[in-house]
Amino acid sequence: MDTLECIFTRRSIRRFGDAPVTEGQIRTVLKAAMAAPSAGNQQPWRFIVLTEEPSRVAASECTPYGRMLLDAAFGLVVCADMSDLKHPQMWQQDCSAAVQNALLAAHAMGLGAVWLGFWPKMERVTPLKEALGIPEGVEPLAVIALGHPAESKEPADRYDAGFVHRERW
Repeated sequence: MDTLECIFTRRSIRRFGDAPVTEGQIRTVLKAAMAAPSAGNQQPWRFIVLTEEPSRVAASECTPYGRMLLDAAFGLVVCADMSDLKHPQMWQQDCSAAVQNALLAAHAMGLGAVWLGFWPKMERVTPLKEALGIPEGVEPLAVIALGHPAESKEPADRYDAGFVHRERW
């Protein structure tokens, strides 16, 4: 699958089959996430891989939209280590780029994935930090549910020329 096809056909997958993923697939998703650009190359991202059911259940209970983590082969918690950042106001952008890379890598390998937003909703962030033992100074941005898709979705052309301005608003 070429890059543009991957971008244009990726969809949020919320239903997963029970086939396992390999350690190689998990590592590829992580490598793709860590290949994202970051402000000043600060690379604030840190990751928690959730392959065990109790961990996925605990994470799922921290958001009203976490049901899909129960059937996912694994969850990926994308966090930022806030210590010693050159550009502390940019960590959300840096980690969001890592999330998007992970989503695209999963799709390119035939996996499905969905981005579950946590930051800045502290009613989700605080319980997640407690459930997963995330230390002070580390902030979770998102959790990604990943696995073999048990649903398929048609690509959606979201281009809208009305959203585009040239030179000035």
